[in-house]
Amino acid sequence: MSVVYYEGVGRRKVATARVRLYPGEGNIVVNDKPVEEYFSRQADVLHLLEPLKVTNSVGTFNVLVKVQGGGISGQAGAVRHGIARALLAADPNLRPVLRKGGFLTRDARVKERKKPGLKRARKAPQYTKR
Repeated sequence: MSVVYYEGVGRRKVATARVRLYPGEGNIVVNDKPVEEYFSRQADVLHLLEPLKVTNSVGTFNVLVKVQGGGISGQAGAVRHGIARALLAADPNLRPVLRKGGFLTRDARVKERKKPGLKRARKAPQYTKR
């Protein structure tokens, strides 16, 4: 017996999420924990559920996620991107809806490197006149 699932890889900042959608009743498990337990902030949970809400598939898939790297917010963004890609694999007709919501676009913003002579990427040492 072959297990049918749809897979998508999502990335945000340094975080990478491997998402699998199984036909089911809507359970979401992130790194072997329930989603509310892994992402303690409610805003992160709502953020990663957006692709499911927009496509009206909240109760149709069980979501299994392996996420690593980065911080909590970046991981939530990576899971969101992975869910959108997995939904696209499940039903290619959802592309216009997911594209319009901006779920398929990889957010390319990452931390800028520190420059020599500066304290951080852009913060310069305080200027003293005398």
